[in-house]
Amino acid sequence: MAISLTQAWWFLPFVLPICFYVIYTDISEMRITNQAVIAMGVVFLVIGLIPLTWPEYGMRLVQLIGVLVLGIVLNAAGVMGAGDAKFAAAAAPFIAPADLRFIIVIFTANLLAAYVTHRLAKHSPLRRIAPDWKSWNTGKKFPMGLALGGTLATYLIMGAGLWAWIAD
Repeated sequence: MAISLTQAWWFLPFVLPICFYVIYTDISEMRITNQAVIAMGVVFLVIGLIPLTWPEYGMRLVQLIGVLVLGIVLNAAGVMGAGDAKFAAAAAPFIAPADLRFIIVIFTANLLAAYVTHRLAKHSPLRRIAPDWKSWNTGKKFPMGLALGGTLATYLIMGAGLWAWIAD
């Protein structure tokens, strides 16, 4: 992984709660709040100055803009929701550019696991735990925040070296 241990440890305690919040709100309300997206952006703008050099920091902000533009296009095409696009853009600067292929693998695995888990829970007795969640009754729509938040959380946990510790 290209993200340094230092970067991952600086970002993880601030980003992880936001990821959990995004997962929860998207499953329960089928929306990713602007407050979560803004919080993610503020965390990067403030905390990113600590572990990153100025050139890295600038490049990560360019990533944010690039992912936002792509997200706007995909949202306009009906491929993804606006909240998903905004969250992906806000999450982009936390990912080292050299880890693009790695993040695609994590996202693919997370998306598959999130989709299967959500659909199984939707049609099981687990649904009784939270019967009013909107994501249970949205037809083919899927709360992508479950996969997006999980992907960023997994990436930072792996970057912080916690994955090996958890696996032991």
